[in-house]
Amino acid sequence: MTLRTTPLHTAHQRAGARLVDFAGWEMPLHYGSQIDEHRAVREAAGVFDVSHMRVVDIAGPDAPGFLRHLLANDVAKLKNSGRALYSCMLTPEGGVIDDLIVYFRGDLGYRLVVNAATAEGDIAHMRASTGGRDVSVEPRPELALLAVQGPEAVAKVAPLLADGLSTAGELRPFAAVWNGGWMVARTGYTGEDGFEIMLPAEQAEAFWDQLLRAGTHPIGLGARDTLRLEAGMNLYGTDMDTSTTPLVSNLGWTVAWEPADRDFIGRAALERQRAEGVPQRLVGLVLDGRGVLRGGTRIETEAGDGVVTSGTFSPTLGVSIALARIPTGSSQSELAAHLRGKAMPVRVVKPPFVRRGKSQLE
Repeated sequence: MTLRTTPLHTAHQRAGARLVDFAGWEMPLHYGSQIDEHRAVREAAGVFDVSHMRVVDIAGPDAPGFLRHLLANDVAKLKNSGRALYSCMLTPEGGVIDDLIVYFRGDLGYRLVVNAATAEGDIAHMRASTGGRDVSVEPRPELALLAVQGPEAVAKVAPLLADGLSTAGELRPFAAVWNGGWMVARTGYTGEDGFEIMLPAEQAEAFWDQLLRAGTHPIGLGARDTLRLEAGMNLYGTDMDTSTTPLVSNLGWTVAWEPADRDFIGRAALERQRAEGVPQRLVGLVLDGRGVLRGGTRIETEAGDGVVTSGTFSPTLGVSIALARIPTGSSQSELAAHLRGKAMPVRVVKPPFVRRGKSQLE
């Protein structure tokens, strides 16, 4: 199978990236040291090529009503142009098809950013769900997507932005500005300050080079995963999928229950699960002893077994951390992780583990 490449593929090769298959794309895992890249984002600023993710524009007179039906969160909350929200897109059974960010762009309609591995299915689902509404679903493959994250991100990026985008550094979280083919959003997947920048693919390499000359470090997928897990953020396909609902994935806060007559896809199933009682919950775990928690690790609780969905060694904290799905009936603050045939004590904590480079552990 021939892997797809982003507009920055040559730039990654030039930077010495170790390239791997990720959801059918040849992407940088790291550029030498995953630990150094992780720390660069926590302490300074790093740039990620996330052009494998898909930008989809939703427009037309019925776009608001369509998205209020399609998504578990409610785009009616987006009163002002430039605002954004995070939502899950669900099956009728309440399973998570994908998680995404939706931006309201006023007269231009809405812009969604969906995950690479699910993009084709997402777009097919959107088009199949229009229900005769006057709405268009338009992928934007001509756009590249960069994420610049870290405490120095604003200082590194702001001087490089053209007129019309200069206010990006003043944005609140989950807000965006755009000009021409560029859009700059105050969003990210690391628990740090920063931007996600959509721009024409043919301009991506030149901007990437500008960022590197400004002292921004190139960051691969390896550090992206440790950063997002420290920030307590779910990974689609690992911490949630079509077999799990937002209610068992620590994403109940993304479901807009009011108004009660909004008939979004999956609502009836979620209401049933909420009424019957959620059987599992997603929690954070910390292993203070030796070893590393990995996906699939069995977690023993007084209410039955659970399982690690995502686990890693935290470079910031110096211990292993994980997200795990455990029975709702478990109330103990210390559980047992089965590693290499041995039961190891793990502490139950509330994510995130790290916020803005600082430990959130008590």
